[in-house]
Amino acid sequence: MGARKQFTPEFKREAVQLLESGSRPGSEIARELGIARNQLYKWQTELRARGAGAFPGSGMRKERTTEIARLKRELARVTEERDILKKAAAYFAKDVR
Repeated sequence: MGARKQFTPEFKREAVQLLESGSRPGSEIARELGIARNQLYKWQTELRARGAGAFPGSGMRKERTTEIARLKRELARVTEERDILKKAAAYFAKDVR
């Protein structure tokens, strides 16, 4: 399977603009641009819903990226706490004998 094609936000906006001009059918525009017709309509829906915030970047929405970063920090903290507790348990177990 080949790598997924990535399109710039400008490309997506211009494609939607062509679609909304109404001069040609969506299937014809999509064929010319080398994309699936349903993808063109998904871009149109996203642009209508999010306006200027549509197509934020490399595929991951900012909220998801922020959430992933927060979860990674939390995982690192919890892992460190666990390691400290393991060392403390080993120390006290050794001291009891």
